[in-house]
Amino acid sequence: MTTTNLTTTPERRLREGYAECARLTWQHGTTYFWGAALLPKAQRRHVFAVYALCRLADDIVDAPSATSDVERVPATRAALSDFRERFVTAVADPASAEPVLAAVGTSVRNSGIEMECFDRFFDAMSMDLDTERYETWDDLCSYMEGSAAVIGEMMLPVLQPTSDAAREPARALGFAFQLTNFLRDVDEDLDRGRVYLPQEDLRRFGADPSRREVDDAWRSMMAFQVARNRELYRTAWTGLQYLPGPSRRCVGTAHRLYSQILDLIERNDYDVFDGRLRLPTWRKAATALGGAVRVPTPAPWVVAEPAGSEVP
Repeated sequence: MTTTNLTTTPERRLREGYAECARLTWQHGTTYFWGAALLPKAQRRHVFAVYALCRLADDIVDAPSATSDVERVPATRAALSDFRERFVTAVADPASAEPVLAAVGTSVRNSGIEMECFDRFFDAMSMDLDTERYETWDDLCSYMEGSAAVIGEMMLPVLQPTSDAAREPARALGFAFQLTNFLRDVDEDLDRGRVYLPQEDLRRFGADPSRREVDDAWRSMMAFQVARNRELYRTAWTGLQYLPGPSRRCVGTAHRLYSQILDLIERNDYDVFDGRLRLPTWRKAATALGGAVRVPTPAPWVVAEPAGSEVP
């Protein structure tokens, strides 16, 4: 995180903080960056600020050996707790905080994001310090409730929906983004000692991610998860109708881009072990520019059941 000379003015620290939040989003979350680029500046910087907070917290628990090395877990837990306390202090008094947290605190206050959302988020981050496996889909969803669905809730005050009916689709989009990450990042998560796939599903299909082998069992299990993921995206898509124009274009762009990662996984024969699958920057830019012109009337698409998704 950026450090600063606290003798600089609060206004300057705030500008520095928002610039760093934008940089972090561009570096680590280009899909969010291109979506947020379609928002007016005031809203755009709030999106960058929330992303930066979540990114920095995630970096603490995902640092090399942060949790896979048992001896390092107490230090990781202390670092997460310290970051959480500094965030809470920054919301109470942004002017006294370092640049990034000053920006985050200002955005939380100005947007009216409920602090309870951040309680759920940090509690989920803490789960990564002592939970490596999730037995059922419901168990995994309990984790994603705080690590992902709640981020959709955080975004609602920024996006200013026209109806409370936007809440559940926003949460579904958080679930959808998170599950897409889990499916794409199986290899990286294994290196951290974690598996974000329901153990009951792995057993039902006879799939074992630890082998890092793309066999028929692995393909069938992944096809099943991709179909589940697309259903979440379908639910999220229905929420676009409750968003004003710029917010609709922002979310619609992020939705389109992230859901295309599932296409990459399928085209790669469900091999997520040989390098991280990414959309090219030109496609992200083209989708964002297209979204600035027109977003279709929200309507759920039909999700075809993929071949090989039957439970054996």
